Amino acid sequence: MFESFVEGLFVVLQWQPFLIMLMGIALGFWVGLLPGLGGSTTLALMLPFIYKMTPVEAFAFLLGMHSVVSTTGDITSVLFGVPGEGTTAATILDGHAMAKKGEAGRALGAALMSSLVGALVGAFALALAIPVVRPLVLTFGAPELFMLAVVGIAFISSLSGQGGRALLRGFLAGLVGLVFAMVGQDPQAGVQRFTFGQLYLWGGLDLVPVLVGLFAIPEIVDLAVRGTSIAGELPQGNLGKGAWEGVKDTFRHFWLTIRCSLVGTFIGIMPGLGGGVAQWIAYGHAVQAARDLKEREGFGKGDVRGVLGPGAANNSKEGGALIPTIAFGVPGSSAMAILLGAFFLQGITPGPDMLDKHLTLTFSMVWTMVIANVVTVAVSFFFLNQLAKLTLVRGAVLIPFILFLAFIGSYTSNNHLGDLVVFLACGSLGYVMIRCGWPRAPLVLGFVLGKIAENNFYISTIRYGSSWLLRPVVLILVLLTLAVIVYPLIRMRNRDATPEKAA
Repeated sequence: MFESFVEGLFVVLQWQPFLIMLMGIALGFWVGLLPGLGGSTTLALMLPFIYKMTPVEAFAFLLGMHSVVSTTGDITSVLFGVPGEGTTAATILDGHAMAKKGEAGRALGAALMSSLVGALVGAFALALAIPVVRPLVLTFGAPELFMLAVVGIAFISSLSGQGGRALLRGFLAGLVGLVFAMVGQDPQAGVQRFTFGQLYLWGGLDLVPVLVGLFAIPEIVDLAVRGTSIAGELPQGNLGKGAWEGVKDTFRHFWLTIRCSLVGTFIGIMPGLGGGVAQWIAYGHAVQAARDLKEREGFGKGDVRGVLGPGAANNSKEGGALIPTIAFGVPGSSAMAILLGAFFLQGITPGPDMLDKHLTLTFSMVWTMVIANVVTVAVSFFFLNQLAKLTLVRGAVLIPFILFLAFIGSYTSNNHLGDLVVFLACGSLGYVMIRCGWPRAPLVLGFVLGKIAENNFYISTIRYGSSWLLRPVVLILVLLTLAVIVYPLIRMRNRDATPEKAA
């Protein structure tokens, strides 16, 4: 095992695989910066190029490209408030708020370093867990995946703000997100729901135009109304120098970063949940980990922990998603399903052979993820000051560029004009929600988790009837759900009782 581990490193560092990996990293770097294009789409487009490559070269190229997309997607989210990837939307809440306060450098430093830590944790988990992960994967069937989605939805209470009115608004916004997830055909009966006779809506709403609209349009309107740069009138010196402060923040809150990395790895292992779920659950955990009410109220307004948690989880999930893909041939995400095609193109069958005949190749994938993220973070830090200065460019210059990226990113999700209509409609909704003081995070969480919860609920009830409610892991997750909901209510009640105690 150790010999294969070391040999995997030397195989990746040979000049040809290493050069091909750098090409993949360069491609992934720019794909991550462009909103909406997505790592999965790029993986699919690149598959034809691996026919003549050896397995090590092919996976160095594909994994090198894919493993850095989330890292650079955070850059777009922080600077412009537009998700560079559908899975980097949670970073916007505090990352872009920091950029508006003139702390773009600090936010970028925190996002990049936490992404690196998350990638290392994910790769380490992949190296350790492949031989022992089988019992965990087999324990989680449809009932457990349904309850895991319910746990994620329960985090709405953490993302809604403080006070009864804020909590009510948060749950109502989450309900709107669940309704969005119901658009399309019923997975059980095939009945059309909320399609209004439009063929485009039969397949449901796509994640990218919804997210880009909700977050991009309000920021563009706000920038146009203010008539200043993203950072306002703050002096230029405040931007670049905070990068190392962001790195220090990662180590100040190191255990939070590690915990969120483990959350991302765990969510990645569970087939079908995806990176968006990992980010939002990690963000909810970061909010609940705040020590007091004052700290919790800072989230969404520029708290660096709101950048560290999602950044770490978003990268660690890739290592987790590779575990069931390599060990059992069960893709942990849509990107891994495409990567599964690469295995077959190379004449390799995922499963026990990856731990025996192809053990060196398996460890070469681990090393590819590590090296790709180290290279990307190093290059990003090199250009960090220049990237942070984009927040000083006048809004009149930036708005057309951001709007162009947003339109292109939304359209490329399905290459349909309906995507642009959804983008504009969700943008209008996002702007109204901001003006009225309604949180957008619960809506996104409900939308991301709604379809996952519904599908697994159908499978659970059809296969197990009501007996699935008594499964041990389900009962544990039910208790966890109650704890997630009740904990903020208890804290709110204690806060309301404090003035009486003082009197």
